Amino acid sequence: MDKVFSADGTVIAYEQQGSGPAVVLVGGAFMTRGDSAELAGLLAERFTVITYDRRGRGDSGDAPTYDVQREVEDLDALIGHAGGKAMVFGMSSGAVLALEATARGSAVTRLALYEPPFITDASRPPLPADYVAHLKALVARGAYGDAVAYFMTAAVGMPPEAVAGMRQAPFWAAMEATARTLPYDGQVMGDTMSGRPLSAERWQSVTIPVLVASGDAGAPHMLTGAQELARLAGNFILHTFPGQEHTIAPELLAPVLTDFFTAEAQA
Repeated sequence: MDKVFSADGTVIAYEQQGSGPAVVLVGGAFMTRGDSAELAGLLAERFTVITYDRRGRGDSGDAPTYDVQREVEDLDALIGHAGGKAMVFGMSSGAVLALEATARGSAVTRLALYEPPFITDASRPPLPADYVAHLKALVARGAYGDAVAYFMTAAVGMPPEAVAGMRQAPFWAAMEATARTLPYDGQVMGDTMSGRPLSAERWQSVTIPVLVASGDAGAPHMLTGAQELARLAGNFILHTFPGQEHTIAPELLAPVLTDFFTAEAQA
Protein backbone atom coordinates (compact mmCIF):
# COMPACT_ATOMS: atom_id res chain seq x y z
CA MET A 1 0.00 0.00 0.00
CA ASP A 2 1.13 3.54 -0.83
CA LYS A 3 -0.49 6.89 -0.21
CA VAL A 4 -1.00 10.32 -1.72
CA PHE A 5 -2.32 13.47 -0.07
CA SER A 6 -5.46 15.11 -1.40
CA ALA A 7 -5.79 18.89 -1.67
CA ASP A 8 -7.29 19.14 1.83
CA GLY A 9 -4.49 17.01 3.34
CA THR A 10 -6.51 13.79 3.55
CA VAL A 11 -4.46 10.60 3.09
CA ILE A 12 -5.66 8.46 0.19
CA ALA A 13 -4.39 4.87 0.21
CA TYR A 14 -3.72 3.18 -3.11
CA GLU A 15 -2.02 0.23 -4.76
CA GLN A 16 -0.34 0.19 -8.16
CA GLN A 17 0.62 -2.65 -10.47
CA GLY A 18 1.59 -3.27 -14.07
CA SER A 19 3.22 -0.94 -16.56
CA GLY A 20 2.09 1.18 -19.45
CA PRO A 21 -0.50 3.98 -19.67
CA ALA A 22 -2.21 4.75 -16.37
CA VAL A 23 -5.71 3.55 -15.52
CA VAL A 24 -7.40 4.47 -12.23
CA LEU A 25 -10.27 2.29 -10.95
CA VAL A 26 -13.02 4.03 -8.94
CA GLY A 27 -15.22 1.80 -6.79
CA GLY A 28 -18.87 2.14 -5.90
CA ALA A 29 -20.69 1.89 -2.58
CA PHE A 30 -18.96 -0.32 0.02
CA MET A 31 -16.01 -0.99 -2.30
CA THR A 32 -12.40 -0.72 -1.17
CA ARG A 33 -9.33 -1.20 -3.31
CA GLY A 34 -9.27 -4.95 -2.68
CA ASP A 35 -12.64 -5.39 -4.36
CA SER A 36 -11.08 -4.38 -7.69
CA ALA A 37 -8.02 -6.62 -7.33
CA GLU A 38 -9.04 -9.24 -9.90
CA LEU A 39 -9.95 -6.69 -12.55
CA ALA A 40 -6.78 -4.71 -11.78
CA GLY A 41 -4.66 -7.83 -12.23
CA LEU A 42 -6.15 -8.50 -15.65
CA LEU A 43 -5.69 -4.91 -16.82
CA ALA A 44 -2.14 -4.78 -15.46
CA GLU A 45 -1.01 -6.93 -18.37
CA ARG A 46 -1.25 -3.79 -20.54
CA PHE A 47 -1.55 -0.82 -18.17
CA THR A 48 -0.32 0.75 -14.96
CA VAL A 49 -3.39 0.17 -12.81
CA ILE A 50 -4.16 2.16 -9.66
CA THR A 51 -6.80 1.01 -7.20
CA TYR A 52 -7.60 3.09 -4.13
CA ASP A 53 -9.74 3.41 -1.04
CA ARG A 54 -12.16 6.28 -1.46
CA ARG A 55 -12.06 8.68 1.48
CA GLY A 56 -13.55 7.32 4.68
CA ARG A 57 -12.90 3.71 3.64
CA GLY A 58 -10.16 1.17 4.24
CA ASP A 59 -6.80 2.81 4.88
CA SER A 60 -7.77 6.24 3.55
CA GLY A 61 -8.48 9.17 5.81
CA ASP A 62 -11.44 11.52 5.88
CA ALA A 63 -12.40 15.07 6.81
CA PRO A 64 -15.01 16.36 9.28
CA THR A 65 -17.33 17.50 6.49
CA TYR A 66 -17.97 15.97 3.09
CA ASP A 67 -18.26 17.55 -0.33
CA VAL A 68 -18.21 15.82 -3.71
CA GLN A 69 -15.41 18.17 -4.76
CA ARG A 70 -13.15 16.61 -2.12
CA GLU A 71 -13.53 13.24 -3.84
CA VAL A 72 -12.79 14.87 -7.18
CA GLU A 73 -9.58 16.22 -5.62
CA ASP A 74 -8.74 12.73 -4.32
CA LEU A 75 -8.91 11.41 -7.87
CA ASP A 76 -6.88 14.39 -9.07
CA ALA A 77 -4.14 13.53 -6.56
CA LEU A 78 -3.94 9.99 -7.92
CA ILE A 79 -3.89 11.25 -11.50
CA GLY A 80 -1.10 13.62 -10.53
CA HIS A 81 0.86 10.70 -9.10
CA ALA A 82 0.28 8.82 -12.37
CA GLY A 83 1.97 11.56 -14.36
CA GLY A 84 -0.71 14.22 -14.75
CA LYS A 85 -3.23 12.37 -16.89
CA ALA A 86 -4.94 8.98 -16.78
CA MET A 87 -7.73 6.87 -18.12
CA VAL A 88 -10.42 6.04 -15.58
CA PHE A 89 -12.92 3.25 -15.00
CA GLY A 90 -15.80 3.80 -12.58
CA MET A 91 -18.17 1.20 -11.16
CA SER A 92 -21.73 1.99 -10.05
CA SER A 93 -21.75 5.24 -8.00
CA GLY A 94 -18.00 5.36 -8.66
CA ALA A 95 -18.91 5.71 -12.34
CA VAL A 96 -20.90 8.84 -11.54
CA LEU A 97 -18.04 10.20 -9.43
CA ALA A 98 -15.61 9.62 -12.32
CA LEU A 99 -18.01 11.27 -14.76
CA GLU A 100 -18.48 14.23 -12.44
CA ALA A 101 -14.72 14.61 -11.95
CA THR A 102 -14.20 14.62 -15.70
CA ALA A 103 -16.90 17.27 -16.12
CA ARG A 104 -15.17 19.39 -13.46
CA GLY A 105 -11.87 19.31 -15.32
CA SER A 106 -9.93 16.30 -14.03
CA ALA A 107 -7.22 15.21 -16.46
CA VAL A 108 -9.01 12.11 -17.71
CA THR A 109 -8.21 11.09 -21.29
CA ARG A 110 -10.68 8.20 -21.66
CA LEU A 111 -13.52 7.25 -19.34
CA ALA A 112 -15.28 3.89 -18.96
CA LEU A 113 -18.38 3.46 -16.79
CA TYR A 114 -20.23 0.34 -15.69
CA GLU A 115 -23.86 0.64 -14.62
CA PRO A 116 -24.11 4.10 -13.09
CA PRO A 117 -27.22 3.44 -10.96
CA PHE A 118 -29.48 6.07 -12.46
CA ILE A 119 -33.24 5.87 -12.00
CA THR A 120 -34.67 7.75 -14.96
CA ASP A 121 -38.05 6.13 -15.52
CA ALA A 122 -40.87 4.30 -13.73
CA SER A 123 -39.22 0.85 -13.88
CA ARG A 124 -38.65 1.08 -10.11
CA PRO A 125 -39.46 3.57 -7.34
CA PRO A 126 -37.19 6.61 -7.05
CA LEU A 127 -35.17 7.31 -3.92
CA PRO A 128 -37.06 9.06 -1.10
CA ALA A 129 -36.54 12.82 -1.08
CA ASP A 130 -34.90 12.60 2.35
CA TYR A 131 -32.69 9.64 1.45
CA VAL A 132 -29.32 11.29 2.13
CA ALA A 133 -30.59 13.09 5.22
CA HIS A 134 -31.89 9.82 6.68
CA LEU A 135 -28.59 8.05 5.98
CA LYS A 136 -26.68 10.88 7.65
CA ALA A 137 -28.89 10.62 10.74
CA LEU A 138 -28.31 6.87 11.01
CA VAL A 139 -24.54 7.28 10.60
CA ALA A 140 -24.43 10.15 13.09
CA ARG A 141 -25.79 7.91 15.84
CA GLY A 142 -23.56 4.99 14.89
CA ALA A 143 -26.38 2.82 13.54
CA TYR A 144 -24.21 1.43 10.75
CA GLY A 145 -26.15 -1.80 10.36
CA ASP A 146 -29.38 0.15 9.97
CA ALA A 147 -27.68 2.42 7.43
CA VAL A 148 -26.66 -0.61 5.37
CA ALA A 149 -30.18 -2.02 5.60
CA TYR A 150 -31.69 1.31 4.53
CA PHE A 151 -29.34 1.50 1.55
CA MET A 152 -30.16 -2.05 0.50
CA THR A 153 -33.92 -1.44 0.65
CA ALA A 154 -34.27 2.18 -0.49
CA ALA A 155 -31.40 2.41 -3.00
CA VAL A 156 -30.91 -1.16 -4.19
CA GLY A 157 -34.58 -2.09 -3.90
CA MET A 158 -34.24 -5.36 -2.00
CA PRO A 159 -37.19 -6.62 0.07
CA PRO A 160 -36.80 -5.89 3.82
CA GLU A 161 -37.09 -9.57 4.71
CA ALA A 162 -34.20 -10.45 2.41
CA VAL A 163 -32.04 -7.72 3.95
CA ALA A 164 -32.91 -8.95 7.44
CA GLY A 165 -31.53 -12.36 6.51
CA MET A 166 -28.34 -10.80 5.17
CA ARG A 167 -27.45 -9.40 8.59
CA GLN A 168 -26.21 -12.85 9.60
CA ALA A 169 -24.00 -13.25 6.52
CA PRO A 170 -20.19 -13.08 6.88
CA PHE A 171 -19.95 -10.11 4.48
CA TRP A 172 -22.28 -7.91 6.55
CA ALA A 173 -19.49 -6.74 8.86
CA ALA A 174 -17.46 -5.48 5.90
CA MET A 175 -20.47 -3.52 4.67
CA GLU A 176 -20.95 -1.97 8.10
CA ALA A 177 -17.27 -0.97 8.10
CA THR A 178 -17.83 1.36 5.13
CA ALA A 179 -21.42 2.35 5.96
CA ARG A 180 -20.42 5.80 7.19
CA THR A 181 -19.61 6.69 3.55
CA LEU A 182 -23.02 5.74 2.16
CA PRO A 183 -24.22 9.37 2.39
CA TYR A 184 -21.19 10.28 0.26
CA ASP A 185 -22.42 8.04 -2.55
CA GLY A 186 -25.87 9.58 -2.17
CA GLN A 187 -24.42 13.05 -2.60
CA VAL A 188 -22.41 11.94 -5.63
CA MET A 189 -25.60 10.63 -7.24
CA GLY A 190 -27.46 13.88 -6.58
CA ASP A 191 -30.88 13.88 -8.25
CA THR A 192 -30.06 11.18 -10.80
CA MET A 193 -32.09 8.54 -8.92
CA SER A 194 -35.28 10.62 -8.88
CA GLY A 195 -37.10 8.87 -11.70
CA ARG A 196 -36.67 11.90 -13.96
CA PRO A 197 -34.66 12.02 -17.21
CA LEU A 198 -30.98 12.92 -16.98
CA SER A 199 -29.97 16.53 -17.45
CA ALA A 200 -28.56 17.17 -20.90
CA GLU A 201 -26.40 19.97 -19.49
CA ARG A 202 -24.84 18.37 -16.39
CA TRP A 203 -22.00 16.60 -18.23
CA GLN A 204 -21.89 18.54 -21.51
CA SER A 205 -18.30 19.61 -20.76
CA VAL A 206 -17.19 15.95 -21.11
CA THR A 207 -15.81 15.76 -24.64
CA ILE A 208 -13.43 12.79 -24.33
CA PRO A 209 -14.47 9.28 -25.43
CA VAL A 210 -16.76 7.69 -22.83
CA LEU A 211 -17.71 4.01 -22.76
CA VAL A 212 -21.05 3.47 -21.02
CA ALA A 213 -21.53 -0.23 -20.24
CA SER A 214 -24.34 -2.25 -18.69
CA GLY A 215 -25.52 -5.80 -18.39
CA ASP A 216 -28.90 -6.77 -19.78
CA ALA A 217 -29.89 -9.30 -17.12
CA GLY A 218 -30.05 -7.12 -14.01
CA ALA A 219 -32.45 -4.49 -12.75
CA PRO A 220 -34.10 -2.85 -15.79
CA HIS A 221 -33.35 0.70 -14.63
CA MET A 222 -29.61 0.03 -14.85
CA LEU A 223 -29.76 -0.66 -18.58
CA THR A 224 -32.24 2.11 -19.36
CA GLY A 225 -30.13 4.59 -17.37
CA ALA A 226 -27.01 3.60 -19.30
CA GLN A 227 -28.87 3.86 -22.58
CA GLU A 228 -30.13 7.33 -21.70
CA LEU A 229 -26.67 8.51 -20.70
CA ALA A 230 -25.17 7.17 -23.93
CA ARG A 231 -27.71 9.15 -25.95
CA LEU A 232 -26.67 12.47 -24.44
CA ALA A 233 -23.66 13.01 -26.72
CA GLY A 234 -21.94 11.48 -29.72
CA ASN A 235 -18.75 10.75 -27.74
CA PHE A 236 -20.69 8.48 -25.33
CA ILE A 237 -20.60 4.89 -26.60
CA LEU A 238 -22.96 2.18 -25.28
CA HIS A 239 -21.78 -1.39 -24.72
CA THR A 240 -24.15 -4.08 -23.44
CA PHE A 241 -22.91 -7.29 -21.79
CA PRO A 242 -25.36 -10.14 -22.46
CA GLY A 243 -26.39 -12.07 -19.38
CA GLN A 244 -24.58 -9.80 -16.91
CA GLU A 245 -25.97 -8.05 -13.84
CA HIS A 246 -24.62 -5.28 -11.59
CA THR A 247 -21.80 -7.52 -10.38
CA ILE A 248 -20.02 -8.33 -13.63
CA ALA A 249 -17.40 -11.03 -14.15
CA PRO A 250 -13.96 -9.33 -14.37
CA GLU A 251 -12.85 -11.71 -17.12
CA LEU A 252 -15.68 -10.37 -19.30
CA LEU A 253 -15.14 -6.73 -18.42
CA ALA A 254 -11.35 -6.62 -18.78
CA PRO A 255 -11.09 -7.33 -22.55
CA VAL A 256 -13.66 -4.63 -23.36
CA LEU A 257 -11.86 -2.10 -21.18
CA THR A 258 -8.51 -3.13 -22.68
CA ASP A 259 -9.75 -2.55 -26.21
CA PHE A 260 -11.26 0.81 -25.25
CA PHE A 261 -8.21 2.03 -23.35
CA THR A 262 -5.74 0.68 -25.93
CA ALA A 263 -7.27 3.03 -28.50
CA GLU A 264 -6.04 5.93 -26.36
CA ALA A 265 -2.63 4.36 -25.91
CA GLN A 266 -2.23 4.05 -29.67
CA ALA A 267 -3.40 7.59 -30.38
